[in-house]
Amino acid sequence: MRIVKDPRAMRRASQALFAAGKQIGFVPTMGALHEGHLSLIKKARKENDAVVVSVFVNPAQFSAGEDYEKYPRSIKNDAILAQKAGCDILFYPASKALYPEGFSCSVHTGRISEVLCGASRPGHFSGVATICLKLFNIIMPHKVYMGRKDYQQVAIIKKMVADLNINTQIKALPTVREASGLAMSSRNNYLGPRGREFAAVIYRSLKEAAGLIREGESSPGRIKSFIQSMLRGRGVDVEYIAIVCPRTLDEIKRVGCSVLIAIAVRIDQTRLIDNMLVSRR
Repeated sequence: MRIVKDPRAMRRASQALFAAGKQIGFVPTMGALHEGHLSLIKKARKENDAVVVSVFVNPAQFSAGEDYEKYPRSIKNDAILAQKAGCDILFYPASKALYPEGFSCSVHTGRISEVLCGASRPGHFSGVATICLKLFNIIMPHKVYMGRKDYQQVAIIKKMVADLNINTQIKALPTVREASGLAMSSRNNYLGPRGREFAAVIYRSLKEAAGLIREGESSPGRIKSFIQSMLRGRGVDVEYIAIVCPRTLDEIKRVGCSVLIAIAVRIDQTRLIDNMLVSRR
């Protein structure tokens, strides 16, 4: 496995793969790799001739007061894990390489980025879309692998790819969970034992709510109240509970055949998100 830090060197490596007729699979990450990331790398390995993984903690998607400075960074361990999972090139650029002095352009992602997590994190998804576009332009992947835990992020990047005619395919893979059901996340490293115990109720509440929908419950208000009652008294500070259209992410007035339940909470000051796509059929 090669480690490449310079964007120009990464572009040359991708161009060489293209010239050799190789298909490139790409997994964008912010590092602190866990089994969720590794599942994406392994899937990319199966479906492509070459696999590129990026590790870049993107400052443009952090607002003032968020955890950019303390976000877990473990490049040595990340390199070992990525190589074992099947990575061919680990792209590990410095911030100044991707955001040189005078950088001022960004991607505006529209209403889909202003709901759910975007409501409390203005500018976050513009930062996500901008770095993804830069990485896609540098690496030129045929396929990009992302996890459904970040459902809104995947929806935004899919829309950007479609709207801007980017020549790549976004592949969304299922959320990988810990034994307790907690969705795997690099931010889980912030949680102590009691925090992890509290966090496990997030997935349980999603499963219980999905059961209500499959049994015929059609009121988003009642479903959200039920989830709130499960989280109450568990050391969980709820940011939002939403029942939305899976395509537009707009809140719905009545549950139809398919909905997305999305949750964002804070536990021990750690922000966690999760979701579940539910179909009555």
